[in-house]
Formats: sequence, C-alpha cells, structure tokens
Amino acid sequence: MKPTGKYVTTSVAGENVKAFVPNSLPPKISKKELSGLEHQLQEAELALTKLQIAGQMIPSIDWFIYAFIRKEALLSSEIEGTQATLTDIFSYEHLNQSGDSAIEDIEEVANYVNAINYAFKELEKPRGLPLSIRLLNQCHLRLMQGVRGANKQPGEIRTSQNWIGGSRPGTATFVPPPPLNVQSLLGEMEAWWHKEDALPPLIRIAASHVQFETIHPYLDGNGRIGRMLITLLLAQWDLLDNPLLYLSHYLKQNQTEYYSRLGAVRLEGNWSGWFEFFLNGVSSMASDAADTASALHQQVNKDRKMLHASSKATVSAIQLFEKLPENPIISMPLVVRLLDVTKPTAIKAIGVLENCHIIEEVGKSRRDKRYRYTKYMETLQ
Repeated sequence: MKPTGKYVTTSVAGENVKAFVPNSLPPKISKKELSGLEHQLQEAELALTKLQIAGQMIPSIDWFIYAFIRKEALLSSEIEGTQATLTDIFSYEHLNQSGDSAIEDIEEVANYVNAINYAFKELEKPRGLPLSIRLLNQCHLRLMQGVRGANKQPGEIRTSQNWIGGSRPGTATFVPPPPLNVQSLLGEMEAWWHKEDALPPLIRIAASHVQFETIHPYLDGNGRIGRMLITLLLAQWDLLDNPLLYLSHYLKQNQTEYYSRLGAVRLEGNWSGWFEFFLNGVSSMASDAADTASALHQQVNKDRKMLHASSKATVSAIQLFEKLPENPIISMPLVVRLLDVTKPTAIKAIGVLENCHIIEEVGKSRRDKRYRYTKYMETLQ
C-alpha cells in the first residue's frame, strides 16, 4: 500500500508544517481488492433497495422524510458536540420554544435541516443547481448562518490554512492541503462526480467522502457538509429517492474507527479497509431505517384504529391526529393554527388524544403546555 497523496511544507502562523495534498480521484484500488468487497457491496446495495421499497410503500412519505431528516441533522450535529434532542428540535420549529437545550445547539441542528432541504429542492428543480461545489457552498452558507462559526466565511472556500486537532498547526493531528490547492482539488472531484466510471456508485460515494474530508475546504462545518454529501450522492446516483439514510448514527457509534480509517487511507493507501467500514455502515443503517419506517407506520395505524374506535373521538381530534407525524410536539395555539379552529375546540381535541394515551404533556410549564406524540418519538429515537 502507498500513501494517497503527498506532503508539502507550508508556513502557518510563523511555523512550518507539513500539509497533506491528496491525489485526484478515482482511488487506486486493484480488481482483487475490489472483488474482496463484493459481499459487503451486495449487502449494502440490497439494504438500500429494501429501504427504497419501504419508502415507496409508505402512503405519506413526506412525514417520514420530515422525521428522518431531523434525526440525521441531530446525529450529525452531535458529532460536532451539540446536545439538542428531537423534542427540542420539534419544539423550536413548531412552538418557537427552545426546550431544555441551549438555543445555539438547537439552531445548529435547524440550520442543518434547512441546508439539506435546500439542496434536495435544488436537485429536483429543472433549472436548479446540480450536485456541485456551488451547491455545497450554498448548503454551507445556510448551515453556518447565525451560529458558532458564522464569522468563518460561511459559503466560501477557505483562503487560509486550517488544521485538525492541536492548539496550533505544529501540534495538529492532521493538516489539510494549503489554500492554493483547494480549488483545483474540489474542481477535479466535482468533474469526477459527473463522469462515467466503472467503480460501483457506493464505492464512489465512500471515496468522495474521504476526499472531501481530506481537502477540508471550509474553515468550519466540514464534517456536517461531508456527511451531507453522502446523502446527496445517494440521490445523484439513484440509490435512494429520498433522504432516509442517517449514516451519522453509525459514524458516531464508531467514531474512533471512523477517524482511524480516514487516516489509514491518507497514510497507507488503505482504501479497502475504509470501503469495508463504509459499506457495513450503509448496510446497518439502511436496514435500521427500513425497520424504523415500518415500525412508525405500524404505530400510526394502530393509534388511528384506537382513536376511531373511541366513543369520545371527535372530527377535530381525528384531524389533529393526522397532523401529528409532522407535528409530534404540539401546543394549544399550534392546534388552533393547524386545524383553523377555536381555542375550546383545540383544547377538546387535545384532551381526546390525551385520554386515548396517544399524546402526553411534557415539561412543567403551566402557561405554554406542550404535548408529545410519545410512542412515535420513542420509535424514531
């Protein structure tokens, strides 16, 4: 095995450091190494196919996507140190309440949701931005808006040297390529995305993620954009129609090995080890997402039948129940808006769902009471 790039000496803050400049993609991997990954590749592709089918069979795919995007946003942001919860995110979006978490953490997750939603809308538009560095820049701009790192050139490729780990460049665990190399490396990677290549799409996605993380093109937010890139490439190469795969959960669970595998690619040229790790993650998380989608669907159907069988069910309570998957945290004012009803009608609808044990009160506030679709949230987490 050989390193997948070269070291160049650059000066940062008055000290000379060795920055790593990766080779251009595609990765150099032998037919023998690729054939050794055949089983893992087939398992990952099969798991994605099952997830794709699960998504197509769900009558209301929009609310599954809604929930899954927020789960991915939460997990991806947790890797960077945020401490928000799903309950906090839903409360922030629908009730304008921060819940128990710091508002800064919640806003970071909300920004991630905004960025990935923007990207998918652009990819779906006839004249929208294609998968490109321009699109990633726009995602980065939305990701960093008004949060930690907002002063670090949101939406712009870095023009100064950054480093990973250590209090200064000389003690860093990794120094990405100098600024003068970044634009060309990104341009070459983008061109490769739109070229025909004999490598399987999942292998190409795995290689692209490593390359992006190695280039580290932004002053902040690289990890979240790099993980978002995986989701966008899955859509670009028709492996998933919708963003239902949350790989961040796998990367967070195996964070030490994840960083070790990235380092082994750069230092030893060990692409096979990284590809195996990545494919195992796709298999695991795609299967988990399909199971979660099925469990959520079953839970909603079960609760719907229970509500319809209740002698206390009202039209407004049934209407409110159908709104719950996209609004699993509700308040009385929100119900008034969602159903366009009076306050007494909203209170009665909430009471029916509470008596049926579909929703329950959360928090201690007496004025701004919040209610949670508990079983739905527990299934999702």
